[in-house]
Amino acid sequence: MSRTEIDLVTAEFFGAFDNRGGKTADVARIRRLVLPAGVIIVTGPDFTVYTVDEFIEPRQRLLSDGRLVEFSEWETSGRTEIAGDIASRFCAYRKSGILDGDPFEGGGTKTIQFVRTSEGWRIAAVAWYDEP
Repeated sequence: MSRTEIDLVTAEFFGAFDNRGGKTADVARIRRLVLPAGVIIVTGPDFTVYTVDEFIEPRQRLLSDGRLVEFSEWETSGRTEIAGDIASRFCAYRKSGILDGDPFEGGGTKTIQFVRTSEGWRIAAVAWYDEP
């Protein structure tokens, strides 16, 4: 059951950004998926460490102000290791959308650290690398 729960939380995390077909992206759901003190990190030249709220707010704006439309990202492969109440997932992902009128596609790698809480599996940390 643990792996299934982790798969569901992972899919929900990726799905939070989906605004295809005029749907409203539910980025706020990340507050339920990630621990309140969780960290979200982007690597590369724009290396940034975000709190949950620092991560959510600009993405919510971008996905709702009309600049980024028809956006989605999805996991293309992943592996999860579980040891007791901790788990680590390493996955490849793709994304596509239309930003400021220009279609784009991309992808990269994410690592997601999970902990089992009294409410089930939650994300403690996410780090990602976008391929150039």
